[in-house]
Amino acid sequence: MRVGYLGPEGTFTHEALLAASMGHGFEAVSLPTIFDTVMAVHDGTVERALVPIENSLEGSVNATLDSLAIETEEVAIVGELVHPISQCLIARYELELSQIEAVVSHPQASGQCARFIRTELPGVPVMAAPSTADAVRILVDHDGPWAALGNRLAAELYGCVVLRAGVEDGADNETRFVWLARKGGRAESAESGGAWKTAVVFWGAGSEAPGWLVSCLSELSSRGVNMTRIESRPRRQGLGRYMFFVDLEGRVTEAAVNEGLAGVRTHVETLRVLGSFPAWPEA
Repeated sequence: MRVGYLGPEGTFTHEALLAASMGHGFEAVSLPTIFDTVMAVHDGTVERALVPIENSLEGSVNATLDSLAIETEEVAIVGELVHPISQCLIARYELELSQIEAVVSHPQASGQCARFIRTELPGVPVMAAPSTADAVRILVDHDGPWAALGNRLAAELYGCVVLRAGVEDGADNETRFVWLARKGGRAESAESGGAWKTAVVFWGAGSEAPGWLVSCLSELSSRGVNMTRIESRPRRQGLGRYMFFVDLEGRVTEAAVNEGLAGVRTHVETLRVLGSFPAWPEA
C-alpha cells in the first residue's frame, strides 16, 4: 500500500505515520503540501494518506479543512489518530540562544512555541517554511547562526543538534491526524467496534437569517446526537459567507445520526459527509 504524508522526511506527520504503522508493510510517499497530499488520494497516486487536522494549542489545520471541503468530493476521512507533539529548538551546531539570528519553522510550530520565542528569543525574526522538516533542511544549507523548530527525528535525519527540547507552550501538546482514502475504497468500508465519529461540512442559503445555525444544530441535539467539535471557515465567496465543520459522535448509518443529518439538510444548500470512522483510540 502506498501511503502519502506531508513531507519531507522528519515532519511530525512522518513521525506519526511511523509510530502508527509499526509492523505494517507500506510504502511511504512524501508530498510537499497538505493540498498535494489530499489530491494524491483523489487522483489515486496513493491509496491512503495521513494529514494533520487539529492541534491542541493552535486549533484546526485550515489547509486540511479547505482541501477536503473545497478541492475534492472524492476523498473521505476513514480514521484518526492522536500523536504527542514535542517541539525542539534545532541548529546545525551548538549555539547559545543569544547567538541565534533567525528562527525558521512552519507557522503551526511557531504558534505552538509563541511564548518560548517571545520570552527566550525576544526580537529574533521568525521565518515561515513549508514544514518543520523543511525548516531543518534550510539550516543545513545556511552558514549563519539560525535555528529551527521541529522534532528530534528531523534533527537526527539531517545531522543537526537539539538546543532545547519541549519548547512548546503547553506540556500536553498533541495533534489529531486523520487517515484519508477515496470514497468507496476498501479502507472506508472497514468494520470496527467501539466508538465512531462522523465529520460533516455544510453551508447554504438562509445562513444570514437569525437563528439559522441554531436551527441546523437543533436537528442533531434534539435527537441526542452529541457534537464534539464545530468550526466555521470562509467559503471564499465574499465576506460573511461561511461553511461549518461539525464532528458528531456515532456512525452515519445510526438512526439518530442519519435522521439528524437529514434534518440539517432541510435548512442548508449543501451538506457533505466528510467521513464516518472509528474514534481514537480504535477499539
